[in-house]
Amino acid sequence: MADSDHLVLDIESLDSDGQGIAHHQGKVVFVEGALAGETVRVRIVRRKPTFDKARVEAVLRPSSQRVQPPCPHFDVCGGCALQHLDVAAQVAVKQRTLEDALAHIGKVRALQILPAIHGPSAGYRHRARLSVRLVVKKGGVLVGFHEKASSYVADMQQCLILPPHVSALLVPLRSLIGGLSRPDRMPQIEVAVGDRATVLCLRHLEALTDDDRSQLRAFGARHGVDWWLQPRGPETAHPLDPARADVLAYALPAWGLRMGFRPTDFTQVNPYINQVLVTRALALLEARADDRVMDLFCGLGNFSLPLATTAQSVLGVEGSATLVARARDAAAQHGLQGKARFGAQNLFEVDAAWFRAQGHFDRLLVDPPREGALAVARALCELEPAERPQRIVYVSCNPATLARDAGILHHVGGWVLRAAGIINMFPHTAHVESVAVFDRS
Repeated sequence: MADSDHLVLDIESLDSDGQGIAHHQGKVVFVEGALAGETVRVRIVRRKPTFDKARVEAVLRPSSQRVQPPCPHFDVCGGCALQHLDVAAQVAVKQRTLEDALAHIGKVRALQILPAIHGPSAGYRHRARLSVRLVVKKGGVLVGFHEKASSYVADMQQCLILPPHVSALLVPLRSLIGGLSRPDRMPQIEVAVGDRATVLCLRHLEALTDDDRSQLRAFGARHGVDWWLQPRGPETAHPLDPARADVLAYALPAWGLRMGFRPTDFTQVNPYINQVLVTRALALLEARADDRVMDLFCGLGNFSLPLATTAQSVLGVEGSATLVARARDAAAQHGLQGKARFGAQNLFEVDAAWFRAQGHFDRLLVDPPREGALAVARALCELEPAERPQRIVYVSCNPATLARDAGILHHVGGWVLRAAGIINMFPHTAHVESVAVFDRS
């Protein structure tokens, strides 16, 4: 490799993917494995017209926040990006990412920075998608996350961020899948851990044999897990044992709730943080006993049902009719059907007329996917001042789209960004979740 492919760089900051940012001869270089403030020797692995990609070969001057990665697979596995950075420093980096996005994209600053929400940094990931590959050259089936920046599956014997009992299944799963009829046609296993059960949902592209099913049952009995099977899309997922269809649930004990879900439903991956997040979001919303509240992108009712225990009424709206049906069932199971209503609506296409048709709401909670809530923000700004909710709490999994929507709410609609802060839902990754509060001016 030419000498020009080996450089010594000073790392200026981290990007949104946890890569170091440096400059060389007027060009940006993104460096995997580097931390802000370090001097590193790197190898260029990809050249683009406007930037280069590089990997660290040696750390010549380490950051004071650099730590030994706790997982032996960190250098290869793409499941984590920041294990070499102290956990407290990870939180600070994510807070800076949020503030920078709000300032540069939304051109807005929060009046108050909220204390970060954080919790356990290991064993927290109760939802995961494990890839499965038959790799003859490596001795058989591999089960785990993809390698960094690769479609290959990492050769993993354990995983720091999975619950210990799920991490312990990685090697046994190799043997199990390898002994089934078509291990080359089973591309993934969806992991879903509830408070009383663990489900593994096997995606299979060919029909299973009776022997396959017998082996799965024996494995489940031996390791205390339930199997689901998914022959095609998520809607085809079904339990291997129909009597065990409703074993998955997570608790929200502060409100006396236990939320049932299916392994293909969306739920937060980190149940420890989710309980704190729901508490924080409801406290920030300040819904009173006579308030009508709307919860957009409500999913299973993660916020709606706790809100229904305090507010006058809650309308939860979600794009998935399947999740809406689950939310209605949960409301009925908890005796909240009189206070919590749910409806299906494509929230990427709503307008002011749609909001008016729902009636006036005093408070609004929004928890969109990574695409954000652009149509919602624009529609809210088109409402007359008296029609608008007094307060909006926006839970985000993407600082860039939160910042875009915050800019619209503030500069077009006149809402004040009262407060914002990060939620470290995914320790050791660069993923940034956050919560923001807007008040009607």
